[in-house]
Amino acid sequence: MTLRNALLTIPTVVLLTVPVVPAIAAQEYPKLKAGLWEMTATTNRAPDAKSKSTICLDASIQQEMIRMSTGMMAGMCSKSDLKASGNKFVAEAVCNLGGSTMKSKSVMTMSGDTSYRTEAEATFDPPLGGQAASKSVIEGKYVGACKPGQQPGDLTMPTGQTINIRNAMSGKK
Repeated sequence: MTLRNALLTIPTVVLLTVPVVPAIAAQEYPKLKAGLWEMTATTNRAPDAKSKSTICLDASIQQEMIRMSTGMMAGMCSKSDLKASGNKFVAEAVCNLGGSTMKSKSVMTMSGDTSYRTEAEATFDPPLGGQAASKSVIEGKYVGACKPGQQPGDLTMPTGQTINIRNAMSGKK
């Protein structure tokens, strides 16, 4: 997974939707318990392969990720809506990604602040990277305190590589 793909996946996996996080006010966003989170993702491209990653979260990194995803979408999306109802968050977006129009819809169902399930669908016209449509499911769960030595924002990707997304977002190594 490239750093660019990781940065695009981070807000998606941790907080809301695949493939796009809508631009929303932070106070509307679901708040996740601070600590270590495990995310399991499946896609229609590899339905039998589950991709697992973990991230050390706190309130400040969640806010930074919301700001990052909002900024990424500002110039790309003509539509970016979020509707919250009880424990469900429904997001819809229409975005231009490299000459392809992506239309996406996701439904995130929260179980308190310790787990969630996001189901997302997107279409691409013309197909993006040979893909005309995608379906994804992401399940996230709080697994406890961050490991000793971990900093908020430390993301361990399915490959085992760990990056700090706060540093990556700011251009630090």
